[in-house]
Amino acid sequence: MNWLRAGVLGADDGIVSIAGIVTGVAGATMARGPILTAGIAGLFAGAISMALGEYVSVSSQRDTERALLDKERAELAEAPGQELAELTALYQAKGLSAQTARTVAEELTRHDAFAAHVEVELGIDPGALTNPWQAATASAAAFTIGALLPLVAVLAPPTSWRVPVTFVAVLVALAVTGEVSARLGGTSRRAAVARVVIGGALGMLVTYGIGHLVHSAGI
Repeated sequence: MNWLRAGVLGADDGIVSIAGIVTGVAGATMARGPILTAGIAGLFAGAISMALGEYVSVSSQRDTERALLDKERAELAEAPGQELAELTALYQAKGLSAQTARTVAEELTRHDAFAAHVEVELGIDPGALTNPWQAATASAAAFTIGALLPLVAVLAPPTSWRVPVTFVAVLVALAVTGEVSARLGGTSRRAAVARVVIGGALGMLVTYGIGHLVHSAGI
């Protein structure tokens, strides 16, 4: 479910970012060329930025996890008795009696000492480390999917309808993603929807106003 929640957030970023760009340009000119150019440039820039950011973040996390795993592997080789005592103490802290905790720790250690220790002590599954390339691709894809909606919405209708259609399409999409995000997180749907819809509306209003002011000033 974490990957789905991350995908929803990435799509939100794409929707809001590109909606702000295209409505800002539309505030200055309704010409199709500038809007399309700015929207596509923003889409690629945003997707690349999201992918790079996610890659760096997940790579750092994986490097940290690997360092912790290497340290635990070395400690098991150097002081297995001490590590067994630590594992026993951790199970006691979870509510097991001293004897039961010792028995569980010994059985798990005999089965797979390394996995038993890192999963309980570090909360890391050594067979399921995060993949930075996978995370980067998913992040870029989610952003791109979200970004396509305002781009299509502002270009598909007749000129006079571009901004109104974009506003409506973006706010409806944000309401849907807010609802999905709330369901996944088990939080208030009304509050989640209100946050993203109000934020998206304010973002578009501000960028549209800035575009209009820039055009009026003849810049």
